[in-house]
Amino acid sequence: MRTGGQLIVDTLEANGVERIYSVPGESYLAVLDALHDSKIRNIVCRQEGGAAMMADCEGRLTGRPGICFVTRGPGATNASAGVHIARQDSNPMILFVGQVARGNREREAFQEVDCRAFYGSIAKWVVEIDDAARIPELVTRAFATATSGRPGPVVVALPEDMLTDTVEAPAVLPFTLVETWPGPAQMAEVERLLGEAKRPFVILGGTRWTESAVKAMCGALERWALPVGCSFRRQALCDQLHSSYAGDVGIGVNPKLGRYIKEADLVLLVGCRFGEMPSSDYTLLKSPYPDQKLVHVYPDPLELGRVYRPTVAVNATPAAFAHAFAATAPSATPVWANRTEELHQSYLEWSAPPEKGVGDVHMGKVMEWLETVLPEDVIICNGAGNFATWVHRFHRFRRFNTQAAPTSGSMGYGLPAGVAAKTMFPDREVIVWAGDGDFLMHGQEFATAVQHGAPIVVVILDNGIYGTIRMHQEREYPGRVSGTNLQNPDFAAYARAFGGHGETVATTDEFAPAFERARASGMPAIVHVKLDPEAITPTKSLTEIRAAKQAQ
Repeated sequence: MRTGGQLIVDTLEANGVERIYSVPGESYLAVLDALHDSKIRNIVCRQEGGAAMMADCEGRLTGRPGICFVTRGPGATNASAGVHIARQDSNPMILFVGQVARGNREREAFQEVDCRAFYGSIAKWVVEIDDAARIPELVTRAFATATSGRPGPVVVALPEDMLTDTVEAPAVLPFTLVETWPGPAQMAEVERLLGEAKRPFVILGGTRWTESAVKAMCGALERWALPVGCSFRRQALCDQLHSSYAGDVGIGVNPKLGRYIKEADLVLLVGCRFGEMPSSDYTLLKSPYPDQKLVHVYPDPLELGRVYRPTVAVNATPAAFAHAFAATAPSATPVWANRTEELHQSYLEWSAPPEKGVGDVHMGKVMEWLETVLPEDVIICNGAGNFATWVHRFHRFRRFNTQAAPTSGSMGYGLPAGVAAKTMFPDREVIVWAGDGDFLMHGQEFATAVQHGAPIVVVILDNGIYGTIRMHQEREYPGRVSGTNLQNPDFAAYARAFGGHGETVATTDEFAPAFERARASGMPAIVHVKLDPEAITPTKSLTEIRAAKQAQ
């Protein structure tokens, strides 16, 4: 006989869960009590949105569902930001929400939220467990649902009185991962199309990759001399010094690469939906009928043909397809080999930091230095904003699982993700790249890093504005500043107030020693970089953007 709370923890343990991310609530005290005697580590967070983002990062970096626990009402609604990221980024996570007692439902009881209605449009599945005896069945199903096909978030509501029921339930067996493989006829058709192509291009993206699959895919790309790009914020799917690598595909795409993709006669799209951002607003591949022949490989059949009509639709996980494709080889040197070399050279030139900058801190020089000191397995986490361009364009990702950033463009993601990444991989260096507006969306999770001993280094680029919005504002309404200015704290003092290490950088020359002191501190650290707001992009200032609009 076990209580519902004990059965929840039993099921987590049976499915290999090592840690959860939580904000406590009286609605699931029975689970917290059961965790007291469990080996599962509870990372106690400061806000439910941050906890859910940590769970998303775990799903992103491991392929297994990240687990988050929150209470009802405000807890459930706060966590929705992380659930939305997991949905749009196709990452497996399970959000457990403490719920009002079964007898009080439909009365708008204290903090009551209808989880099915609230999460119905962004979660893969929402379930409320009324019978504690069904916990092993339904929670294990949650693991299967979160990981199968297109991965995503599952929400499990737990009525508080159900969690204290004592029941007899079957022993828990772990979920079974569903892997779909391409058929021989499909692989033969892929080879036939490649044999006919003159200007092919490969785009890698999405989730459900493994390190061995990435290695297999990159080996096949080299044999075929195929040019390859990685979808927006999926750059760690190919070594960017690989001879076939042509650059990232999406926001701020290299114009030469964008033209090549538009003029390609065959696109092999592996693992990603290729939504609005990576497709440059559906211009690289036109929807619903691309100009190019399209081979679309995706693990969920419902996505195949939903936005683009493919020439060949392959319902397979990217990992399975990569291993199958690795068994193929061209019969002769492909006619496009020279173009592949040209595209890689263009990428190298495009990703070289600018030599000039605006203000006392020149970020081009900072990035150039960082590329000489960061290890190849460093994990870089960031949220959303113009500040991310410096990493997005100028850091060369060399290894699998070294990037944690939301393709959904959600601000505040970097710090929670950094805490989760360091917790999962304590022996690897973790750098959080943040803007001033971005950081304070979930800046309180710096306390979580201190409490749980996660010595991350947070680089905050502070220009005193919501930079991306100001850039668009000056582009559309030049000189009419409204709602985009910020007054910021001393972020170095902020770090010290939480028990971490703080540094302030006001000139380019100050960055390197400040960063090294932060790394050497052995504590969670913030490097507060004071940027001139004019340095809004690597190549244009706010004044130049404003002037260009006024000249029209």
